[in-house]
Amino acid sequence: MTENTQRNREAEVNLLAAAREAQWSAAAFMGPNAVKVVSPAKVNLLLSIGARRPDGYHDVDTIMHALALHDTVYLCVQPASEDEVAQLAEQAAAGRVDIALGGPAGNLAVTIDLADRTGTDLSVPAADNLAFKAADALARALGREGAEIVQLRIEKHIPAEGGLGGGSSNAAAVLVGLASQWGVSSDDARVVATAQALGADVAFFLQGGCAQLDGAGEVLRRTLEPSRKAVVLVKPAGGVSTAAAYRAFDETPVPVSAALLQAAADATSADGVPLANNLAFAAESLLPELAGVRAWLADQVGAENVLLCGSGSATFAVAESFAEASRIATAALSRGWWARPTSFSGLRAAVVPGR
Repeated sequence: MTENTQRNREAEVNLLAAAREAQWSAAAFMGPNAVKVVSPAKVNLLLSIGARRPDGYHDVDTIMHALALHDTVYLCVQPASEDEVAQLAEQAAAGRVDIALGGPAGNLAVTIDLADRTGTDLSVPAADNLAFKAADALARALGREGAEIVQLRIEKHIPAEGGLGGGSSNAAAVLVGLASQWGVSSDDARVVATAQALGADVAFFLQGGCAQLDGAGEVLRRTLEPSRKAVVLVKPAGGVSTAAAYRAFDETPVPVSAALLQAAADATSADGVPLANNLAFAAESLLPELAGVRAWLADQVGAENVLLCGSGSATFAVAESFAEASRIATAALSRGWWARPTSFSGLRAAVVPGR
């Protein structure tokens, strides 16, 4: 795909999104075949990257914690005729980028409406969106061969390229929402396996709260008592490619100390976990502004309370109160950074009751 073609596709996504935004109504969307799903962000209290494995992934020991900051996913499943799915397939083939086709027999048409609340460009063709890949993979795992149309509206509050897991959380929300509509428990082995295959963060969001995972980051080891402390998130304009961060890490790997790993293993609650991320140095080498964000936040709350979110480019700081987190966020905004006050949370990807 040429650069001009990509720009044209992104512009078309934006125009379609603007048109749908003007017409969209929650009251009209929600019905007997629709659900609303909360889709939280996360941070890594501990991220210990180990050796590169033969499969190309790395051994990972991590403790993730959900945040109150969240996206909202609206999902509607409608039985359809083969002709209706075929018509949508023709529109996708003709260049309509908000539609993608999947399912075990090409029988699942998915439309995605992205509503941005982050102030950044989140235009992603439906076929490239992890939310679609989740719907496609679960339909295949469950062997659903009947013609169906899945409508998704994703209201985005979690910024992209922040290490906050927004795309993975959306994928988990789609799995949970579809499971509820297809008569399957969200902890069904096929749902869990689908989440694990989609990515480590997706698997975490089925659990939520605070949890320690290993393997490549997708295998649940244990849960910890969640924290309720306030958090401030700060992100510069630039992003960090996760793949590039791992390549930089492989060039100069820096392990997390045995003492910190033992302290994390001994902790029974999130508040007892010492903050550590051995991918941070690699990320800062790719985006030096991250070091400035880290130093500035350390001046606000102390270095021991500040950590890069995954591979970046957001950094989080634990604050004494929500008022303090809000003050820091306001100061960060004045420096030209994206910033939000929030808090740790016991949230997971879950259907909102009482629709």
